[in-house]
Amino acid sequence: MSDDKAGKPFTGRHMAMILIAFFGVVIIVNLVMARFAVTTFGGKVVENSYVASQHYNEWLERAEAQERLGWEQVIGVDPDRHVRLAVRKDGAALTGLAVTATLNHPLGRAAPVPVRFVAAPDGSLRSAAPLPAGRWRIDLSVRHGTDTAHYRTELQ
Repeated sequence: MSDDKAGKPFTGRHMAMILIAFFGVVIIVNLVMARFAVTTFGGKVVENSYVASQHYNEWLERAEAQERLGWEQVIGVDPDRHVRLAVRKDGAALTGLAVTATLNHPLGRAAPVPVRFVAAPDGSLRSAAPLPAGRWRIDLSVRHGTDTAHYRTELQ
């Protein structure tokens, strides 16, 4: 009788190949994750967080003043990828608005794009140019007389 169960012996070469394969996978995964971390979101929200903190109360006061205006805004993208803005007060559309808007890429990879609005027949405002493909953040400054409101929203 022969003993076939013995097979090939487990040697140091086998152990070395297992260790190389294991650490090879770990190193490759770490390199891929490091590359994504470096090439994606920069993580910067404000230029200087200390300076931003010094203006925090001022921002809160502006937000409260904006809240007292009672304006309701609807910001969206129509099927033709034009940005639509409607501002209402007490259910009626506000007219004669002066709007300044800038599109920013959320990851900061594209230069800011100024947006010009034109009046739409329904009383809202429509961007003159379509929204570029991708995800964008729009910063709006809306003035009506001496009142001003600032809005920021994500668009896709």
